[in-house]
Amino acid sequence: MNKQLIECVPNISEGRDSHKINEIAKVVETVEGIKLLDIDPGKATNRTVITFVGEPENVIEAAFRLIKKAAELIDMSKHFGEHPRFGATDVCPLVPISNITLEETAVYAHKLGERVGKELGIPGYFYEKAAKEDKRKNLASCRAGEYEGLKEKLINPLWKPDFGSAEFNQSVAKTGAIAISARDFLIAYNINLNTTSTRRANAIAFDIREAGRILREGNPATGKIVIDEKGEPIRIPGKLKAVKGIGWYIEEYGIAQISYNLTNISITPMHIAFDETVNAAAERGLRVTGSELIGLIPLKAMLDAGDYFLRKQERSLGISEEEKIKIAVKSLGLDDLKPFNPKEKIIEYMLEGDAKKLIDLTVNDFAEETASESMAPGGGSISAYVGALGVSLGTMVANLSAHKAGWDDKWEFYSKWAEKGQAYKNKLLFLVDEDTNAFNKIIDGFRMPKSTEEEKKARKTAVENATKYATEIPFQVMETAFNSMEVMQAMLKEGLQSSLSDAGVGVLCAKTAVTGAYFNVKINAKDIKDRVFADAILEKAQTIYEKAVAIENETISYINSKM
Repeated sequence: MNKQLIECVPNISEGRDSHKINEIAKVVETVEGIKLLDIDPGKATNRTVITFVGEPENVIEAAFRLIKKAAELIDMSKHFGEHPRFGATDVCPLVPISNITLEETAVYAHKLGERVGKELGIPGYFYEKAAKEDKRKNLASCRAGEYEGLKEKLINPLWKPDFGSAEFNQSVAKTGAIAISARDFLIAYNINLNTTSTRRANAIAFDIREAGRILREGNPATGKIVIDEKGEPIRIPGKLKAVKGIGWYIEEYGIAQISYNLTNISITPMHIAFDETVNAAAERGLRVTGSELIGLIPLKAMLDAGDYFLRKQERSLGISEEEKIKIAVKSLGLDDLKPFNPKEKIIEYMLEGDAKKLIDLTVNDFAEETASESMAPGGGSISAYVGALGVSLGTMVANLSAHKAGWDDKWEFYSKWAEKGQAYKNKLLFLVDEDTNAFNKIIDGFRMPKSTEEEKKARKTAVENATKYATEIPFQVMETAFNSMEVMQAMLKEGLQSSLSDAGVGVLCAKTAVTGAYFNVKINAKDIKDRVFADAILEKAQTIYEKAVAIENETISYINSKM
């Protein structure tokens, strides 16, 4: 069963004392199974965003320990910073990552809040999906008045805390309050301006953010506020949904920024917020110089940004993940203020294990590993790798064709073929390691104990299942390599004719991959006891093999006719 994973992103009100920050952050690693992903301090905001992930119960324990440590080390009565805040651990959102719903995550948020209130006495509010009443869903409402207004807020019946002390006692004066939530993935994203004016930055924030600005009579900054029939201020909506934003001056960098919270990146992704801000800044005589990502970001958000800017340039989208990320970083100016390291900022990269994969080896080391006396990697992994090289050649021809002078009207046609090629390549690279993993499962099965009849039965079942899997994987290699031939075939006819031989070699590699994997299907299938399964997969494999041979022959004849 797949693990449930929750990300926790507490924001503590300390961004300058590295010793305190590290002492608070590192406490989460005292809980088994917790991975600390990121510590992102800000001097001007005097605030640090900490990110960690784990299974729900472990995350709740780690979050509690962090909140407790922050309460011990941070004195809110002495805190100053640019960012709105009202507590030592100001906010503590829980974010569902895998195999858990937002509603289930909210249950854990309530569990955490109740423990914080009961054991630490810290007053707090549940917001977003964890909110217990509508007016508390918005964090800004819960935090209104900030620390300085907390004494009056706690005694207001309308704002009685959801948990913890309702009295501004000596302990609360030090810890302040906390807001705990369950929410979707939020991107904290700052955009840099070539100005020092907070007012100008705020004007752009009001242009963009969903809440917009308050409508005034006459002068938009100083005029009388226009009220509706209910006595509420009328607002002029901003351009983008699911965006919160304010302007501020960052002394650390000597510039003004617009600080955004992108609360739903499927509605407003980072690159759209960036481009709309560029346009709004230009209309006000300002220039965006870059941007800054606070905390971590999902890989998809970076790849979507790369695709967006590639489309604007009319360039092929069928390039590697690494290249797309480079395009995104440079286009958004994410390295404007400090270096941007994808391995430290993209959540999926941070969650990758330390175990080395075959595809992580250098070409030389991969060859040496194959040549060693170890039985893996064997023919199956090599077949998958040869197939990956083959479709990479087809993808190369598509990318070269997309960028050919005079073919600009066809760039999207070639881009789509290159994207298909990348997908085949990625699947085949996955299968390089998976073929070795499948072989190892058979070895593990044979190593199982066989002292009792029950153990023998379990061992026999494990070996049979592992052998079936070790047959299915090379069949997937066959299927993927065969399907990938469509990329090379298209490029032979439609791509750069100067790269005809490259597309041809791609077909030959794909056919080699099919043949090699076919051998592995046959040799593993002979040991399967379930002959219905074995005969079915062998019949399908035979059909793919024969089709691949026919394409190889057609390709050789075609290339010879053109040379």
